Amino acid sequence: MKEKVILAYSGGLDTTALIPWLKETFNYEVICCCVNCGQGNELDGLDERAKLSGAAKLYIEDITDEFCDDVIVPCVQAGAVYEHKYLLGTSMARPVIAKRLVEIARKEGATTICHGATGKGNDQIRFELAIKALAPDLKIIAPWRMTDVWTMQSREDEIEFCKKHGIDLPFDMSHSYSRDRNLWHISHEGLELEDPANEPNYDHMLVLGVTPENAPDEGEYVTMTFEAGIPKTINGKEMKVSEIITELNALGGKHGIGIVDIVENRVVGMKSRGVYETPGGTILMEAHQQLEELILDRDTMETKKKLGSQFAQVVYEGKWFTPLREAIQAFVESTQKYVTGEVKFKLYKGNIIKAGTTSPYSLYNESLASFTTGDLYDHNDASGFITLFGLPLKVRAMKMMEVENNTK
Repeated sequence: MKEKVILAYSGGLDTTALIPWLKETFNYEVICCCVNCGQGNELDGLDERAKLSGAAKLYIEDITDEFCDDVIVPCVQAGAVYEHKYLLGTSMARPVIAKRLVEIARKEGATTICHGATGKGNDQIRFELAIKALAPDLKIIAPWRMTDVWTMQSREDEIEFCKKHGIDLPFDMSHSYSRDRNLWHISHEGLELEDPANEPNYDHMLVLGVTPENAPDEGEYVTMTFEAGIPKTINGKEMKVSEIITELNALGGKHGIGIVDIVENRVVGMKSRGVYETPGGTILMEAHQQLEELILDRDTMETKKKLGSQFAQVVYEGKWFTPLREAIQAFVESTQKYVTGEVKFKLYKGNIIKAGTTSPYSLYNESLASFTTGDLYDHNDASGFITLFGLPLKVRAMKMMEVENNTK
C-alpha cells in the first residue's frame, strides 16, 4: 500500500506540476488540500484540475471564519503591525492553513506534507514551524529546496513537465506579479517592484481597489461598533467578522485605503519589496485603535503597544503555535474587556478621518480635559507634581554644576 502525502494545493502551475512529480519521485498517493481563507474565485475549477493532474483526492476546506475569529481578531486587538507598515496578511494565514493540512493528514493516515514555498521566502518557515509544533512525527517535503531531484527552474520547464505527463491545461505564460490573496489582503511582488528605484505600476497591479487619486471626490461616512474588542456592526447592521471584513474591503477599496509599498526584512535574512492591498484590514485596525485610545489607561496602552510590536514579529516569523504567542495574546485579551463602543469615521482618498467616538467605558472626562476649571482638578496641584516628576533632572543638573565648579 502506497504512503500518502498531503499536498498544499492552490491549482497554480507549481502545485499542479508537483502532483505527477511526487508520484514519480516518491511513489506517493497524492491527496491535494486547498485551504480557502477567503481568496474568492481563485478556487473555481480546482477539483477537475487536481484529478486531471493525477491526484487521488482533493479537499477544499473553507476556514475563512476560523481565520477571522481565531487569528485576525487577536492580531487586530494586539495592534500587530510588522515594521510599522505590514498588516501581516500572508503571515496570519499560514498557521491556520498548516493546522488544517495536519488535520487532513491525520484523517487520511498520511505520513508526509508537501508545500510549494520557495527556499528564499518566509512561508517555508511558517508552514514548517506550524507542522513541527502540531505533528512532529510527520515528514515535510519542500521541493524547491531539493535541487538534486527538483530540476525545473522556470514556468516553461513546469509546463513541459506537465505535458509529458498528459497534463495539458491552459496555464498563463505571461510573467505577472507573484501574488498571495486571502480575505484580509492581497500581496504583489516581482516585475518592476524588484528594483526599489521603480515606482509601482498601480494601474496594472491593483486588484482590491483604486489609488487615492482615482477614488471618489466625495467622502463616505462609516459607523462601526465593537464589543469587548470584537467588531459587531457596520452602519447599524450586525454581521460576523468575516462579513465585516468583506464589507470594509469594498468600502476601503473604493476610497483608495490601505495600499502599502514596503521593503521588509525577511526572516531568512534578506530584504524584499512588496505592495500590499489591505483596505478592510486598514480600516478595522484604525477603528479599533480609535476606540481603544478612549478607554485604555496610559500604562496599559504603552505596555500593549510594546507587546503588540512583539506579537507582530512572532506572527511574521511563523511562531503562532508557541507559549510566547499564547502569553502575549492572553495579556491583550485581558485589555479588551471594556473596549466596547461606537466609532465613526470618513473615508476620503486614502484617508480614514475620525468623526466621533463614544463608549460607556470612556476614560475621557470633559471636566478634567476642558480649559475651564472643574471640580476634579486644581491647577495648583500641578506645582507639586512637577517638582517630584522633575526631581531626578534637577538633582542631576545640580551635581553637574557642582562637578563643573570643582574643576575650575
